[in-house]
Amino acid sequence: MTNTPEIAIVGGGPAGLMCARVLQGHGFDPVVYDADSAVDSRDPGGTLDLHADSGQIALEDAGLVDAFLALARLEGQAKTSRDQHGRVRTEFTPAEGDKAAPEIDRGQLRKMLYEHVRPGTVRWGHRLTSVVPLGGGRHRLEFANGATAEADLVVGADGAWSKVRPLVTDAVPEYLGVCFLDARYDDVDTRHPEIAAIVGDGHMIANDSAGRALILQRNSNGVVRGYLAFRAELDWHEKAGVELSDRDAVRSYLLGEFGDWAPEMRQFVAENDGDYVPRVFWALPAPLTWEHVPGVTLLGDAAHLMAPFGGHGANLALLDGAELALALARSSSVDDAVPEYEKAMFERSGELAVAANAALVEFFSDAPGEPPDHEEEHRNYEARAAEYRRRRAEEAARG
Repeated sequence: MTNTPEIAIVGGGPAGLMCARVLQGHGFDPVVYDADSAVDSRDPGGTLDLHADSGQIALEDAGLVDAFLALARLEGQAKTSRDQHGRVRTEFTPAEGDKAAPEIDRGQLRKMLYEHVRPGTVRWGHRLTSVVPLGGGRHRLEFANGATAEADLVVGADGAWSKVRPLVTDAVPEYLGVCFLDARYDDVDTRHPEIAAIVGDGHMIANDSAGRALILQRNSNGVVRGYLAFRAELDWHEKAGVELSDRDAVRSYLLGEFGDWAPEMRQFVAENDGDYVPRVFWALPAPLTWEHVPGVTLLGDAAHLMAPFGGHGANLALLDGAELALALARSSSVDDAVPEYEKAMFERSGELAVAANAALVEFFSDAPGEPPDHEEEHRNYEARAAEYRRRRAEEAARG
């Protein structure tokens, strides 16, 4: 670009940090604004699998594959599906050297990305309150702490309830109809050996035909985390007279909800360490597109918030960040780069969002269907990654 634009990235999660990292590798000087007080000031949740055809492509663009693999758990790709009686439906053990979708804790990923942007890139404690158009594609950002900033490009990487999104679309997230309660089991191999054995090295997913499920994942440092989930209205706890901060009250309710499950499965309800943390999942209408607005765009959940089934959200977020940065690096202006990025982002995210949302509805239905074939899934990740690289090489050769 003839003139280097001022770029403000709102949100210091994986999408925003990935975008900043790749931009810096191409001579840009973005600033990231985040409401958190520090990179590790809150619990970011459990584990993620980074797919060969999306999240790992972004890591290559950022030069962070080795840093990722130093933290990733290849064995964490293992998956087991059970019914409510504990009977195994399907099992998947990754082959030696399988790197199609290794696991990494969310907190580890965020910290790794933060440690690989320049010092001072992230302005912590900056909660965005409004974005004001100034004309010509420039905008002023106003923060709760009284600070302001101006930018030629505002990148909304600020998640489900993005303050940037209303500049490009009036779409809002919708509740998916399922309550997820986050539970954790510490020092699991010693304190909860039966739970450790059932979960194994990776994931254990169990469901019935009445909209109830256990979704558990092995994390690092001897921790298992996951969700106790069931179909429910958003205010289910109020109608049931359950205070979410009252661990015993929540446990009593859940034991009733999972009352016809086998004892070895009900222990996940009763033996968690700490409180049950509500994780309400929402989704944007899908596929979601918008007409380009000069000086603004979105990444990740701000652009295509979807159900967690398939694990596409974080992977697409990382790829969004890298792809936007690369579009800016090869274009002559912001107004050339952003529509190019948005067109490709719409194409890759729309179908996946529709499928993820449909998969959640089916999984929690009275007829949940068969578990996915994870061997085929891994082969597809690798094949799509190879195709993605081939297309990139052809585009680069064409100039």
